[in-house]
Amino acid sequence: MDATSKMIYLKDYQQPAYWIKKTDLVFDLNQKHTQVTSTLHIVLNEFKPITTLPVLILDGKDLILKSVRINHEILSDTEYEEIADKLKIQPTEKQFYITIVTELAPHENTTLEGLYQSNGIYCTQCEAEGFRRITYYLDRPDVMAVFTTTLIANQTQYPILLSNGNLVDSATLPDGRHTATWEDPFPKPSYLFAIVAGNLMCHEDAFITKSKRTVLLKIFTEPAYIKECDYAMDALKRAMQWDEEKYGREYDLDIFMIVAIDAFNMGAMENKGLNIFNASCILGDSNTATDSVFQRIESIVGHEYFHNWSGNRVTCRDWFQLSLKEGFTVFRDQSFSADMNASTVQRIQDVNQLRTVQFLEDLGPMAHPVRPEKFIEISNFYTSTIYEKGAEVIRMLSHILGPDLFRKGCDLYFDRHDGEAVTCDDFVAALESVSQLDLIQFKRWYWQAGTPVVQGIGEYDKSEAVYRLHLKQYCPPTPGQIDKLPFVIPIKLGLLGADNQLLPVTESGETETVVLMKKSQHVLIFENISSKPIPSLMRDFSAPITMRFSYTRAELISLIQYDTNEFNRWESMQRLLVSIIHEIYEHIQSNQTIQIDAQLEVLFRALLTQDNHLNWAFLSELFALPTFTYLGSNLPALHIHHLYAARKAVKQHLATTLVDIWYEKYQLLNKITPYYPIAEDIGERSFKNTCLSYIMALQSEESVQLAKQQCVHSNNLTDTLAGLNGLIQSEHPTASVMRQSMLCELNTQWSNQSNLMNYWFSVQASDEKTALKHILELMKHDAFSLTNPNKVRSVIGSFCRTNVVQFHALDRSGYAFLLDTILKLDSINPRMSAALLSPLTQWKRYDALYQVGMKNVLEQILAEKNISVDVFEIISKSLS
Repeated sequence: MDATSKMIYLKDYQQPAYWIKKTDLVFDLNQKHTQVTSTLHIVLNEFKPITTLPVLILDGKDLILKSVRINHEILSDTEYEEIADKLKIQPTEKQFYITIVTELAPHENTTLEGLYQSNGIYCTQCEAEGFRRITYYLDRPDVMAVFTTTLIANQTQYPILLSNGNLVDSATLPDGRHTATWEDPFPKPSYLFAIVAGNLMCHEDAFITKSKRTVLLKIFTEPAYIKECDYAMDALKRAMQWDEEKYGREYDLDIFMIVAIDAFNMGAMENKGLNIFNASCILGDSNTATDSVFQRIESIVGHEYFHNWSGNRVTCRDWFQLSLKEGFTVFRDQSFSADMNASTVQRIQDVNQLRTVQFLEDLGPMAHPVRPEKFIEISNFYTSTIYEKGAEVIRMLSHILGPDLFRKGCDLYFDRHDGEAVTCDDFVAALESVSQLDLIQFKRWYWQAGTPVVQGIGEYDKSEAVYRLHLKQYCPPTPGQIDKLPFVIPIKLGLLGADNQLLPVTESGETETVVLMKKSQHVLIFENISSKPIPSLMRDFSAPITMRFSYTRAELISLIQYDTNEFNRWESMQRLLVSIIHEIYEHIQSNQTIQIDAQLEVLFRALLTQDNHLNWAFLSELFALPTFTYLGSNLPALHIHHLYAARKAVKQHLATTLVDIWYEKYQLLNKITPYYPIAEDIGERSFKNTCLSYIMALQSEESVQLAKQQCVHSNNLTDTLAGLNGLIQSEHPTASVMRQSMLCELNTQWSNQSNLMNYWFSVQASDEKTALKHILELMKHDAFSLTNPNKVRSVIGSFCRTNVVQFHALDRSGYAFLLDTILKLDSINPRMSAALLSPLTQWKRYDALYQVGMKNVLEQILAEKNISVDVFEIISKSLS
């Protein structure tokens, strides 16, 4: 495969030669095949003078073409050309109607793109380029048409027939079939098209908009799961109200529908008026969803609903602008979640996700800007850079403008571009219009890749009572971008004085300020400072950068204990823990005796015994060790097993030295009360299970019994899984028999619940004691299927991403397993096979013990003749 011939460049963007103004679709759904009849109103795009009409080129993939008709004339085989996934026709008029009949086999479509079946339910996934698997079309986001869709199917097998927009007609046919016609009055690109047909039940409610319109709300799912829709419905109504209050955006149709599907590549899809969700992201009650899943449901429901404006009514011109809708909408859903839950904890979790995934992305071969300049396969660019870093770019803009101007800028953006396909530049231009700010330098965040680093050095002059903070920014090279221009970096900061109080840092006496760093170097001067302060930098993580400052451990401990910014208290704890774990890692590397800084135990004990009514959810984050990925992100020639041992040593030390307090806090919070997934209760459960995790590190008989009792007697899945994870984490001999008994019992109880079996698979695949042999046994389980993305993620994904000990086994068996899996899965679902490659793409960062085996797997896959474009792009970049 030739990479250069497949590459698509932003600089080559051109408007299409033709527009599609109206699209009429008829789906005749049958068991063996589906026939699709599309009638398209084609209009010449007269953006430049022409002498002859250009050829009409429509996109298609894996289609059986039955007939083509222009206006009322059927075309002969010589009047069109079907070649290389394209249908080419030479028009004779500037506007005309073309009718195309195609035949599909949805039940054979394992890619889960276009039209396919999930548990016998017809459904679609058209983003990014799935619509071309349904019919020949101008399958690009800047072509927006009004859609009318008619579905015809057997009424007994498929009683529910859904599509975008409003239901305008339905009828029962004499042959036992029925029809439903849906009309969407708002022009949309083909990627937002959707249909669903199946035997589904409906959970129904309504929402009264600010203008007093009644919007019917419907969540459809398989009958067995209908009782698990309540929380999602409540979340939807909260999201609708929030969007009206925060952004002034009302919903625009008479009905809003959600459908839960088991086999789905992504989390959810914002199709206009008919959102299709991965069932794991919409269904849940106390027996089938954890606290974190409830919060995820709330977040994703909000995200897809918010897309109605930031993505649907105003969409992206081309796929290079993907963050225009995704980054903006992630920012909106993060803000929504922060308002619904503990805001500081939400911020910590968002930043943890960014640094664990996106920062690592910036360090590897797939690093790309928020607005990429080229790609081979667009599916590979649904990344954390586009989503989470894109959200941070919007967050910085909101801080720079302030809440009032930012809201006015968003209003102008929506009003100015309603019904249009636009660019990231158009969004920034709307903010410039209302603020009169010049944001041209800020836009470097869109086209420069990488994570900027700001190096800070403090200098205190006692004689002048002046503190100078020297800041220097740089951005490491990324593929194709060696030298970077300075970014605009908002740095929120304060100064902690000798009396552990924040000092004034502005002329008006405020204790916090935001500095916009625009040059490579910047010096901040603070006067009337009576003693050397401790800078509290990047409060609330005001920019997606790495801040480097040589804090002493004593300074970090002061910030942890006395900083008024909770995010920076957590950040200082993370810095302290990283420093200590890295120190132990170096001891292990050089075969030295492990010594753990005694200050850590003293600090933990002081914080745990304070009676200051701290938020339990915040405490849970404060005492959580840094993720393995984050710990390893800046270590050269990373030795995976040594880092794992260093992290484990710290946890066991804190467990042993503070055993009395962990038990005390656990017993304080271990109470059986009615289960509610609300912020206060979630916080209590979270810290209780943090205590349990430390207790399990003791590897004692008592800890094993404690985990068993929680697993058996809990009244919610959060505590059940925490107890089960405790048993799995334990190396005590008693735990082995106990966890096998518990897993066997849960297998019986959960066998008919797909989401619960995902947990059952994942807790085993993630355990460092689970060797490859057991993973292969799990893949033979009746509930496992290589064609179901949720099952692939819960077994193979969990093993390769989180079970670092076994996946990176020194005999390279984990790598060989992934090689075999990719070669099998790639012909079934290329998007999933490409996603599983991510652990191997960072091979250059590791010790030679691991490098050779990882690189060898990549080379073997690349040598295969029929690998997908998705996999080819990732591996070719990884090996370059």
